[in-house]
Amino acid sequence: MPWHCHMHDTMGLPLLVLLLPLCCVSGLPFYNGFYYSNSLNGRNSGNGHGEGIFNGVKLVVETPEETLFSHRGANVTLPCRYRYEPALVSPRPVRIKWWKLSENGTLEQDVLVAIGLRHRSFGDYQGRVHLRRDREQEVSLEIRDLRLEDYGRYRCEVIDGLEDESGLVELELRGVVFPYQHPRGRYQFNFHEAQRACEEQDAVVASFEQLFRAWEEGLDWCNAGWLQDASVQYPITQTRHPCGGLSLAPGVRSYGPRHRRRHRYDVFCFAAALRGQVYYLEHPEKLTLAEAKEACQEDGAQIAKVGQLFAAWKFRGLDRCDAGWLADGSARYPVAHPRSNCGSVEPGVRSFGFPDPQSRNYGVYCHRPR
Repeated sequence: MPWHCHMHDTMGLPLLVLLLPLCCVSGLPFYNGFYYSNSLNGRNSGNGHGEGIFNGVKLVVETPEETLFSHRGANVTLPCRYRYEPALVSPRPVRIKWWKLSENGTLEQDVLVAIGLRHRSFGDYQGRVHLRRDREQEVSLEIRDLRLEDYGRYRCEVIDGLEDESGLVELELRGVVFPYQHPRGRYQFNFHEAQRACEEQDAVVASFEQLFRAWEEGLDWCNAGWLQDASVQYPITQTRHPCGGLSLAPGVRSYGPRHRRRHRYDVFCFAAALRGQVYYLEHPEKLTLAEAKEACQEDGAQIAKVGQLFAAWKFRGLDRCDAGWLADGSARYPVAHPRSNCGSVEPGVRSFGFPDPQSRNYGVYCHRPR
């Protein structure tokens, strides 16, 4: 049904002219034949700069339009500057506030507040953030020792008396998305259990943006899984009957938001670039799961987690045709260069599921922290 704008007959013509363009605008982005809501919290709806006028002077806050990419353990600076138009003869005292926007129904997180040379950081950011003021009117935020949960959208707000303006900075960590199932099989996790499952594999629940980027890179998976916003979706690059049928175009299929406790699905996890080394332990014989864990410890390491194996495959090119135990009791092996004796013709991490822990059919992948 087409959209129509209805205005009261007695409304004045100038107001009608102003409002007509606004009420007929659809705000939904379009992704490959599927609609997704992508509204932002806060005053400004996108990256770039915000501006406000008071007493004939315009306050402008400038942040980068492009997404910033970094990796876990790195230090990163989120750029933010402000200025006045016209320029002021003498500087004015301002208050600076940085916070992280909500991603999955959680409350916004205060990161740092500064007035002059005094500042205060909050929560998990304490001791890891400070303002960079290398240039006049620069209020960039530096975050040290990036963590998996640090990715997302940050707002830089400059407050001058009763006026304030802000800009948005988006931070992404380089990583890999992988589907994960419960040892008992398909569709066993509620949302909270899915969160714990990813954390146990040195990962976090993936966001829609991360899953969409993985789909663009070729991820094809027919089982639906939780995402960070508590929606359930799955990526399809090759349409087929068991995965939504042939009538739908390739894309990220969505079941929409689900109940966080009652509904059960798999989960898509996101593991950031690896810290340390993952390797297949050369051992004279195959091992049980308990023996595999002990063998890694004797080698000065720990048995690897699923997220660590995926990161080593994605970012270090780990390529091995030998299946090995992992910490969750699954057996897998990474193939960066497909060949006839190593399964599928596509690169990826192959899985043997969750074998009997007492079986001696596998080696082990170990992880040695840096």
